[in-house]
Amino acid sequence: MNPGPKTPNLKIDIVSDVVCPWCIIGYKQLLKALESMSGQFNAEIEWHPFELNPYMPPEGQDLREHVIQKYGTTPEQSKAARARMTELGTELGFTFAYADDMRMVNTFSAHQLLHWARTMQKQTELKLELFAAFFTQREDVSDFTVLSAAAARAGLSEKEALAVLQDGRYAELVREELDTWLDNGVHAVPTFFFNKKFQVPGAQEAETFVRVLERIKASE
Repeated sequence: MNPGPKTPNLKIDIVSDVVCPWCIIGYKQLLKALESMSGQFNAEIEWHPFELNPYMPPEGQDLREHVIQKYGTTPEQSKAARARMTELGTELGFTFAYADDMRMVNTFSAHQLLHWARTMQKQTELKLELFAAFFTQREDVSDFTVLSAAAARAGLSEKEALAVLQDGRYAELVREELDTWLDNGVHAVPTFFFNKKFQVPGAQEAETFVRVLERIKASE
């Protein structure tokens, strides 16, 4: 008796930042697509660093001021965008708890911790904890205490996480990876790569991801 067809492996690389709302939205849409094709792939997700604000000072910046300054939106447009994002998050099972006192922060330390979490097979768990820390709990994800507590919630050692942050052991590797993605033309996030062949920019609808997955399956 011949064995049945082998379930194909699917490697998904996601370039993103933890202070990017569209990154968690895009991930949630991707999950919907994968769930709709349950059992058709052995999917593995790996996250890669991108800094939306690489020159953000340690004290951060008021979120509304930052968005207006960076994107040229009016306060009214910014408020409307946050409302739309909150509604979309609710539909996808994620809570955006925007508030007037939220601040945009530097995420280089967060990416170093995510690099470490990758070696511990806990990267997605930590990534989701960091999204929630910033957007739901409105915490400062540049703060070592906040980051190490998120690591503990993700099932990692809080003490070791703090040591990783304090000694900066992954700083050079993360900086090199950040530069590599920029050199490869990734200048906006999220950006998704499927099996290193199919690139999908932006937080697409689940249906778009399904079409990509069907194309991949047909090519196997």
